[in-house]
Amino acid sequence: MSVSTDNHAPSAVSTFDVRDPATGEVVGTYPVHDRHAVDTAVAAAHEAATWWHDLGFAGRARHLDAWRAQIATGRNELAQIIHREMGKPVSDAKLEIAMALEHLRWAARNAEKVLGRRSVPSSMLTLNHAATVEYLPLGVVGVIGPWNYPVFTPLGSISFALAAGNAVVFKPSEYTPGVGLWLAEAFARTMPAEPVLQVITGLGDTGNALCRSGVGKIGFTGSTATGKLVLAACAENLTPVLMECGGKDALIVDADADLSAAAGAAVWGGLSNAGQTCLAVERVYVHADVYDDFLVELVAAAGQIDAGRADSKIGPITMPKQLAIIRRHIEDAVARGARAVLGGPDAIDRQFVQPTILVDVPEDASAVTEETFGPTLTVTKVRDMDQAVELVNRCAYGLGGTVFARRNGRDIADRIRAGGISINAFVAHATIPALPLGGVGASGFGRVHGPDGLREFTYAKATTRQRFPSPLPLTSFRRDHRVDMVVDLLIAVLHGRKRQ
Repeated sequence: MSVSTDNHAPSAVSTFDVRDPATGEVVGTYPVHDRHAVDTAVAAAHEAATWWHDLGFAGRARHLDAWRAQIATGRNELAQIIHREMGKPVSDAKLEIAMALEHLRWAARNAEKVLGRRSVPSSMLTLNHAATVEYLPLGVVGVIGPWNYPVFTPLGSISFALAAGNAVVFKPSEYTPGVGLWLAEAFARTMPAEPVLQVITGLGDTGNALCRSGVGKIGFTGSTATGKLVLAACAENLTPVLMECGGKDALIVDADADLSAAAGAAVWGGLSNAGQTCLAVERVYVHADVYDDFLVELVAAAGQIDAGRADSKIGPITMPKQLAIIRRHIEDAVARGARAVLGGPDAIDRQFVQPTILVDVPEDASAVTEETFGPTLTVTKVRDMDQAVELVNRCAYGLGGTVFARRNGRDIADRIRAGGISINAFVAHATIPALPLGGVGASGFGRVHGPDGLREFTYAKATTRQRFPSPLPLTSFRRDHRVDMVVDLLIAVLHGRKRQ
C-alpha cells in the first residue's frame, strides 16, 4: 500500500494505490478522504435518510430488490474486482456474492415484520393503557468493512441498516476500495438522485474521522486490535458500535464422528480463502480413539490444496504484514516441540503460504492463542469431549465453532462459549439469513443477520395511549389510602403466592 500527494491539484488531494497481492501490480488508485470530506458525506446522508425513511418498508424493499438484481447481474465483474484486489479465486468470490445476496433479500423481506409497530399487552395495574413498540432507524450508520470478505461481510451491516431505514456511509478496507465503490455505484443506478449509500475511501485516519462524525452508529468488522481503536474514537461522542472482531475457532471431532466429513470440513474451514477468515478453523481437537485415523484423512485432503498457480484453490496472503505473523506462529510452535506433518516454515514463499498442519503444539503457543489468519491448522489429541470443550473455551475469542459427532453433537455444542456453532458442517450458522452472527469475548459484541441484525441499527420506541381513566390513580397525588389498600391487595394476590 503506497500513499502519494498530488501537489498540483487544487487542494493537494492524497491518494493511495491498491496492488494485486499475487503480482504486486497496481490495480487502482483512490483518494484519501479527509475529515472534511467525511463530514460532508455524513451531512448529505442525514438529508437523504429522511427521504429514505419516508419511503416506508415496502418502498425501501423495492429499491433493495433492484440493488440485488444489479449485483446479481454484474456478479462476474464484481468477482473479478475481488480477485484482483485481495487475491481470492474467482469461484470463491462468486460464492461470497451469492451468500450476500441471500442475506440482502432476507433483510428487505423481513424488516417490517421485525421492526414494524406492534401492540404489546399491558399489566393488571395498567389495563387502561394500550401499548405499542416499534424499532426506528438511527438516521445514518457508518460501516467500516474488511478486505477478506469485501461483499458478504459489510453487506451484513449495510443491507440490514438500509432495510431498517438508515442511510449508510461505507468505508471499505484500503485493500478493497474498488469493491465498495462498485457496490455503491450499483445502488446509485436504482436511485441516482439520493445519496442513501455513499462510499469514502482512505486509510486509518479516514475510518477514524467516520467514527468521530455525526453517525448514529458504527458497524465495524476487523481485527480485535483495530476494534479497540474504533471503540476509543467512538467513545468521544458516545457513538454506539457493533464489533465483529477476530476469531480462533475450533473444530471438535468426537470418537463416533464421520472422519472423512470432519477432515473435509477442517480443510475447507482452515484453508479456504488462504485461512483469511474470521470464522476459519484454526484449532482442531480430536478424540484419542480416532486421532490417528483422522490425521491421515486430514493430511491427505490438505495435501491436495496448494497456492501460487493460476488454477490454485487458494490465493495469496492479502496483507504483506500478515506473513510475519504466520511465520512467527509456525516457527514458535516448532521451536517448542511441535511437528509440521504438512508444510512448515518453508511453506511461506513470497505472498503465498502452502497449507501447514501442526501437531503436538503446546496450548500456550501463539499458534493456539493468537489469530493466525493463514492456511494453518493445529491438531490436538484429547482424552474425551470434556477436555476438548475445556481447551476450546480457554481461548479469549468466542466467534464460532464446529462439532463433528453422531450422538452427542448438540450436548458438546451447548457447552462451547461462542456466538454460533455448526454441528456436522462448517460455518452453516453464518449462511442461514435468519440466524444472528457475532461473537463474545475478544471476538466482539452485537449481531449481524437475522432479526437481531435488523434491530442492531435501530432504537426501540415504546408508546402508550390511555384508553380510559384508571379507577386506581397510581401516578397521581389523588392516590389515597383506599387506593393504596387495593394495590397492596393486588400485589399480594399477583406476586405473593409461590408458584407450585
